[in-house]
Amino acid sequence: MQTEFVIETRGPGMVEFTRDVADWLPGGDGLLTLMVRHTSASLLIQENADPDVQLDLVAWLDRLVPGADHPSMSYLTHLLEGPDDMPAHIKAALLPTSVQIPVMDGRMQLGTWQGIYLVEHRARPHRRTVAAVFLGA
Repeated sequence: MQTEFVIETRGPGMVEFTRDVADWLPGGDGLLTLMVRHTSASLLIQENADPDVQLDLVAWLDRLVPGADHPSMSYLTHLLEGPDDMPAHIKAALLPTSVQIPVMDGRMQLGTWQGIYLVEHRARPHRRTVAAVFLGA
């Protein structure tokens, strides 16, 4: 069973889409695979109880990989798509672009405070797609 989730972003940040995935899953046991279909965004399973966690993760990524217009990034050569593009590719290379989640009785086996997030690395809003495949046992 396959589908695609479309996620609208508002620029850099994390967008939770756990409920969308849970609503799509059929009953039964199996393995869910999600993959973001873009080279400047990532997927994370992360805490969904305190929104400060998402803010801190994005802030840490920005400190780790600042925009191409920052002096520490003067070595970059891919600049045609703006100062946020190559840093977005680097961030996507550091974070996962796919995740796998066991499913039992039609429910993802996430921890109590875990959610599924698309991480937008570009500066402006984007429409992102996440491919999903559920393989039942």
